[in-house]
Amino acid sequence: MTVIDFAAFIENLATASGETILPFFRTSLGVENKKAGLEFDPVTEADRAAEAAMRKLISTNFPQHGIVGEEFGNERADAEYVWVLDPIDGTRSFIGGFPVWGTLIALMHNGQPAFGMMHQPFIRERFTGDNGAARYRGPAGERKLNVRRCAALSEATLYTTTPQMFSDAQRPLYDSVEQKVQLARYGGDCYAYCMLAAGHADLVIEAGLKSYDIAALVPIVRGAGGIVTTWDGKPAHHGGNIVAAGDPRVYEAAMKLLNA
Repeated sequence: MTVIDFAAFIENLATASGETILPFFRTSLGVENKKAGLEFDPVTEADRAAEAAMRKLISTNFPQHGIVGEEFGNERADAEYVWVLDPIDGTRSFIGGFPVWGTLIALMHNGQPAFGMMHQPFIRERFTGDNGAARYRGPAGERKLNVRRCAALSEATLYTTTPQMFSDAQRPLYDSVEQKVQLARYGGDCYAYCMLAAGHADLVIEAGLKSYDIAALVPIVRGAGGIVTTWDGKPAHHGGNIVAAGDPRVYEAAMKLLNA
C-alpha cells in the first residue's frame, strides 16, 4: 500500500476534526493550563474532542497503525505507519478568536514524514504536501504551492510565533537574524510555514517545537521547494529548534547567524 492510498482518508480526518472544532470556536469555552506556575500552555475541550475523533477514525480503519498526539500521548509509535496529530496548532489564537490556527495531520512511514496536511476549517483552507509537491485548496480555488526566490536576508520576510519562545541563550541569535530582514511578523504558528510554502514569506524561525507541531508541515514546505531543518541542520520532524526557508541563500545566511 502506498502513501497515495491514504489521501482520501486524510481528507476525512480533516473534515471530522473540523466539524468537531468549529462549534467551540468564538464561544465561551473553558481553557485549562497544562503547565503549572508562570508558564501558560492552554488546552481546550475542542483540542481533546478533535483528537479523540481522529484517533477513533484511525483505530477503526487502520488498527495496526501508530498514533502520536498532543493531547492523548502515543500508541504503537514504532509502527510502520504512524499518524502525528495536533488538533489545534495555535491554541492561543483559537481562544482569542483569531483564525490563525489549524489542525495538523502527518503520516509517517518508517519514521519519515510522508504526507502532511494543515486544515483551517473556519476559513476552509487546506494545505497539503508529500515532499515532492504541495497544494492549496480553499476559497481562492486550488493551486500548486511554490516558494518564492529571495536573494538575501535584507529582502526577506521573517515569521516567528513569538520571541518569548526563545531561551535567554537563543534570543540574541534570533535577534541577529531579525535585525537583518526587511520585515518580521509574529503570531503565525502553523500558518507561517504554509505562507512560506505559498510564496508569501521567506523565513520561519522557532524553538522548542514538538513533533506534532512540525511533522505535518515538513512535507508541505519541502513539496513547495523549501528547506526545513533544525538549527544544527538535522531533520526537523522530531521537533526542536526549527528554521524553514524558501530560498537556499536565505537559509544559509540565517543558519550562519543562528550558529554564530
